[in-house]
Parts: sequence; structure tokens; C-alpha cells
Amino acid sequence: MRRYYFTLALIVLLLGLTIWFNVPGHPQIKIGNFERSMDLVLGLDLQGGVQVLLEADLPANTPIDPQALEDARTILENRTNALGVSENLFQVAGERRIVAEFPGLSDPEKVLAVIKETGLLEFVDLQDNPENLKEGDVILTDFGQTSASSQPADTTTAPGTEAEAQPASTTVYHTIMTGKDLKSVVVSRNPTTGEVVIDFTLSDEGAKIFDEYTSNNIGKILAIVLDKKIISAPRVQGRIPSGQGQITGNFTIETANNLAIQMRYGALPIPFKVVESRVIGPTLGRDSLQKSLLAGFVGFTIVILFMGIYYRLPGTMADLSLLVYALITLTLFRFIPVTLTLPGIAGFLLSTGSALDANILIFERLKEELRAGRTFTQALDLAWKRALPSIRDSNIATLITVVILFIFGSQFGATIVKGFAFTLGVGIFVSLFCALVVTRTFMYILVDRLKPQAKHLKWFGILD
Repeated sequence: MRRYYFTLALIVLLLGLTIWFNVPGHPQIKIGNFERSMDLVLGLDLQGGVQVLLEADLPANTPIDPQALEDARTILENRTNALGVSENLFQVAGERRIVAEFPGLSDPEKVLAVIKETGLLEFVDLQDNPENLKEGDVILTDFGQTSASSQPADTTTAPGTEAEAQPASTTVYHTIMTGKDLKSVVVSRNPTTGEVVIDFTLSDEGAKIFDEYTSNNIGKILAIVLDKKIISAPRVQGRIPSGQGQITGNFTIETANNLAIQMRYGALPIPFKVVESRVIGPTLGRDSLQKSLLAGFVGFTIVILFMGIYYRLPGTMADLSLLVYALITLTLFRFIPVTLTLPGIAGFLLSTGSALDANILIFERLKEELRAGRTFTQALDLAWKRALPSIRDSNIATLITVVILFIFGSQFGATIVKGFAFTLGVGIFVSLFCALVVTRTFMYILVDRLKPQAKHLKWFGILD
């Protein structure tokens, strides 16, 4: 029994942490360089916002490369991050469309202005970089200008983001060439060092320009700039006459792929038109959230009363386990983070059924063993052993359904289905942990304290 008391101590510690993480106004987690906000993220249907449906502006019979569609989604998502909406969501819907959602945003013109930007990619000569410009800084370039003192072309920013888009320097830097001269961009690894690098090939015209520049500027910095923002600032290592170059840096595969996409498609690879845009009011979202929370509270109350009344002491232990389940799941939703929508909340509430199913199977087995005259400990051992296969099979079947829903939701842009599937899946794993660890620990400690046995049979629902 000692191990159950040790497990109980760990459960109490875990419970304390989850309560702490869910206290209103709790600060973000910060451990070294790791930071994570613990705020609940609400979806479009709960806090209101803007939803935009984009469709490829090409003839209906024109085939569209799925990779180009995915790259366009990535570019649009990165571009609209400047709106200050951290949970904006872009999903490919079918073969020609992209659905974009912006929770908390009320002005669709902000969204449309950013989506329609051209995405200008430039190779800019920073020379020795006397102003110590770095990645993320906004600069002025001479591309498209009529005079050196004029404002640079294509510096359109969404309303409300002017402060973020202020140039870090008033110096106008010279653009060597633009993204139209790129022929291909590929992420690879250096065969000798294993370092992640980006290889690029230029058009014939771009190769001539690059040859001349690199010959005369070895050791200088040539910045790669997207929409006037520096995304990389490599140093010229030597002359590049072939039109084939390599960008090195502290890249991971993910960061290199993101940069390659930005370089390959500074502008969108597919033209899009806005098919539909609509604003979902925050009042509707608040009403929906309040009704959802009320429904969840009523449901939890009924479940807790049923388990306590019908299963007596075991039911009370299950109720305590259910509260632990709710706190752990809510903490995971904050930590991951999960964007909560109405279907997502439905998935969370439905997953409580898995926890109850497991407990009910175990408790019914427990009653059978107690009626057969076995001791509390023997009955518990047999109840868990005999109920486990049924619990395992039913939850595996549910998880298979979750995976199918999530995969199909990803392919067809059905964010509602994905949110439901994800929260249901998380809830199932947590409910299994609570049923098989938390409830089990509570029950073994309970029966260890109840002696003699016959006096307490009614407390376990044994009435005869």
C-alpha cells in the first residue's frame, strides 16, 4: 500500500500545480529561454472576429499544385501576423480555397489590406552594416523610387500596425536585385558538417548581377529583405559566378524551410480573390460562451450527483477524480495552447464520458466481486484486471475515430471538426490517466482505511 500513498502525494502535487496555473491572472511560464503564456485562447465563435474565404483567381479548369497552395497558406499566415492577432488561422479548404480566421479582430479591411500585399523580395546591399541592422528590422531601399529621398515603394502596412513597421534606419539602401531573379531555392545539409543550409539558383540575368556584385563586395553583407523587413543578412564569402549560391546560418530544418518559402515565393505563388468575408460580433461570441459554460456546469453537476448517489463511496472518489481531470485538461489547453471553440468545448465535455465509462465498468465489477464474498482489496484487484480490456478497447476505438476526424478536417479545412477531434483526443488521454491512476489510488487508500468490511458494504452500493 505504500506505493499508493506515494502516488497520492504526487497527485496532490499535480493538483496544486494545476490549480495554480488556472488562477485568474496567472503569469506566463518562464524557464530560461522557454516562455509560455497560460491565457485561454478563444476561437472565432467565442470572442468574435473576422472570417475570410479566399479562392484561387484562375480559370476553373486550371490545375493547382497542392504544394503551391500550402506555400500560399504559409505566406499569408506569416504576413498577417503583423495584425497583432496571434491566433490567426489559415487552412487549405479543398483544392482551390483557403479559409482564414482572425479571432478578436473587428475590421475586415485590415485583413484584406494585408492579404492583398504583393510580398516584395529584395537582395539589399548593407555593405559593412554600420547601423547594426538585424533580422526583423525594417529598412528603406531604393527599389521603385523616383528619388533617393522619396518613400520606398510597397511599404503598405495594415492599419493599426504603423508602429511595428517604422524603419529601424532612415538610410536608403541599394537593392541589387529582386525575387523575380530567383530560379530555385532548396534546403539541404552540408555533407561535411551536417549544417542546415539554403541553396539557391538564379536566372541568367540574376547570375550576371550576382557575379558582378560578389566579385566586388567580398566580406560585405547582402541582406534578404521581404516587404522591407530583413529576414536574413548573410555575409558574402566569395565570388559567385555560376548563379548558384548558399546561405548559411544557425538554421534548423524548420527555420530554413520557412526562409526558403519566403525566398521562393516573396509574392504569392497563386493569385487569390476574396469570395466572402464576414464579421462575427463579440456579443454573439460572449453569449455562446456563457451558454456553453452553463451547459457544462449543469452537465458536470448532474454527473457528480449521479455517481455519488448510485455508487456511494466509489462514486465520490470518481467525482474527485473527475475534478482532477477537468483541471489537468484545462491546464493542457492553456499550455499547448488549444484554441477553444464551441465544437472544441463539446469535445472536452464529451471526453468526460470516457472517464465515467471506465469508472462505471470498474465499479460494476467491484460490486460483483464484493457480492461474491471477496475482501475489498481482492475485489479491487479483480475489478481492475477484468475491466481493463473493455476500457482499453472502447478508448482505442474512440481514438481511431478522433484520428480520422482530425485527418479529414485537415484535408478539407474543416476547422470545426479538427477542434472537436483534438480536444476530444486530449480529454480521452487525460480521462484514462485519471480513471486508471487517480481513481485507483483513491480507492485503494479508501479500502485500506475501512475495516471491518461487512460494516461498509452499503457504502459501496451493496444493498442485499
